Amino acid sequence: MRDLKELLDRLDPDAPLVQRHLWLAALLRWVRGDARSVDAAVARIGLLLDALQARPDTARQAQRWWFALCRTLDVALLLSDYGFSSRNAFVSEFAERLRLKMLPTTPQTVEAAVLFSLVLSKAFDAQWLQALDEDTLGRIVALLQPSGDKLSQQLSEPTDWQQTLLEAITICTSQVRAAGFAAELRLRMSALAREAAPFHALASDAEQVQRTFIAALPAPPDGSDPRQIALQEALQHFRARLEACRAAAASVYAHLDEHGVSVSLVFRVRQVRERILRIRALLDCLSSARPAASTARLFGHLVVVGLERRSLRSLVASNSSMLAAKVTERSSEAGEHYITRSREEYHDMLRKAAGGGALTAITTWMKFGVMALGLSAFWNGFWSSVAYAGSFVAIQLMHYTLATKQPAMTAPAMAARLKDLDEPSALGDFVDEVTHLVRSQVAAVLGNVGMVFPVVLLISALMQWLSGQPMLDAKDSAYVLHSLTLLGPSVLFAAVTGVLLFASSIIAGWTENAFVFYRLDSALRYNPRFTDRFGARRCDRWADFLRHNISGFASNIALGVMLGMVPAFAGFFGLGLELRHVTLSSGQLAAASASIGWDVVRDSAFWWCVAAIPVIGALNLGVSFYCAFRLALLSHNIGRIDRARIRAAILGRLRHKPLEFVWPTGPNVLVTKVHGD
Repeated sequence: MRDLKELLDRLDPDAPLVQRHLWLAALLRWVRGDARSVDAAVARIGLLLDALQARPDTARQAQRWWFALCRTLDVALLLSDYGFSSRNAFVSEFAERLRLKMLPTTPQTVEAAVLFSLVLSKAFDAQWLQALDEDTLGRIVALLQPSGDKLSQQLSEPTDWQQTLLEAITICTSQVRAAGFAAELRLRMSALAREAAPFHALASDAEQVQRTFIAALPAPPDGSDPRQIALQEALQHFRARLEACRAAAASVYAHLDEHGVSVSLVFRVRQVRERILRIRALLDCLSSARPAASTARLFGHLVVVGLERRSLRSLVASNSSMLAAKVTERSSEAGEHYITRSREEYHDMLRKAAGGGALTAITTWMKFGVMALGLSAFWNGFWSSVAYAGSFVAIQLMHYTLATKQPAMTAPAMAARLKDLDEPSALGDFVDEVTHLVRSQVAAVLGNVGMVFPVVLLISALMQWLSGQPMLDAKDSAYVLHSLTLLGPSVLFAAVTGVLLFASSIIAGWTENAFVFYRLDSALRYNPRFTDRFGARRCDRWADFLRHNISGFASNIALGVMLGMVPAFAGFFGLGLELRHVTLSSGQLAAASASIGWDVVRDSAFWWCVAAIPVIGALNLGVSFYCAFRLALLSHNIGRIDRARIRAAILGRLRHKPLEFVWPTGPNVLVTKVHGD
């Protein structure tokens, strides 16, 4: 009571603007209290109303203060635009939210949105606002309603608050209508939605609601007046028009599913949907049987959207889910050919992996050649990236396989099998796919490592014969044995490499999605600038080639750049981060062994490095697969219970038939092949 008395004593409707706003902030802090009990906050509102009722002069001052507040702030803009972006692009909205989080705001403002975000900045505020009962809300309305509003009711004119609501509806309607006519949305709506043209009559329907609302004032208690009936018909028609606009905007999603996803486009579609919901809330405040309760719910909603408006996580999560689904879908298409389901496919994987290992041996030689140049950290990382990316692209074009690229591509393909998890055979089919995948990984790792080691030894021996020097000198060989050992940080570095492998698959999926979304294959095939210069047949071949290989190019180049540049940038910050790729690490160990000679087998450091190779491989594969699989599960909305079922089924298969995870057994070849086909 002492705090409340001090607050009421400080109430001054003639104070400067910033002092009036600071008083409002202090009052709401008092109402909020310790922000633990909603009932306590509601009780404080009752206590405030009782105190004002006991002090008529202070109540009149509060009414004048409220009038001054509404006179200096544009409340209609607050009701219509608060929580929405003033920008139409995802990137600019992200930058704006970052600014809101980092830079403070001032109560010395005439922007209602800024003041609202300052004084009602807690999620608790939404709770106590929506908990206000009808009696308390009625007392608040009676306290703050100026005499002009009472006169307007007698003269059958809208009150200031009703006029504000009508203006907010007009503003919000114009925003929805403008978005509906935007080319980015209109061109992607369904043909049926464009023919229906719901956005064309939206403004006239809103004006009809405004006219019939003013004509129906004051509303009779029983609602039998013809003017009130006309108002209800206008409201019903307007709501139906809003629903048609929402459906037309939602039809864009069908286009995105087929032709690729744009985060900015999804952002705009969701803004349209949220604005339509805001118009419905404003209509409830204007025409419902309990307008005060509807208004309290609206203000509580504004608190929530204001918090979301400043949340970077909320922006990314709400607008990237479709992109994540599309990226994993693209990756699953690319990952299908990495899964073997028969002995023939298993042997073919071994052959492709052996070819990839042989080419990786050349990559190892190129990497040590770059290091021998003694370049600065940046240029060493740059040319290493060129060597890695070039080698990985060569492996792709020669249809060979690099083992560590598989998990991030195959995980989405496996998760796609879980769309119909309720089917009786779905879980068993999925476990079959897990066994196929693990076998494929085993074959790929064995092929890569089994070939890279002898080929590096052969290259080193050839260099020794031609130039008299092996691939590495004694100092570099000792460093390799020291850095690759299992006793060092190789485990951590291998896990980080797994994350980069996952990141390369995300870049690949995003690139292919953009390639499809912007129809670049069609542009290359039919654009006159290309066909006139290179010929239609050649452009057609190039378009098909890029459509089938763009994902692989993006993945391989991104992985090569990260393997080369991440250690360079980490070194700039003094982190000392290195990367451990199982095939490249095997090649480095082979080069060091060739330089040292047969004496290396007597060195325990060599065997610790040998022991590290399978651990590095397991972490490369496991971490990248885990990250990709988690993203795929999220994109398919698979919950915790289903995930527990999946884990139990996989562990059960591992206990009863462990050999299936290593080698394709005879009886299962036919069964899994039928499922796969």
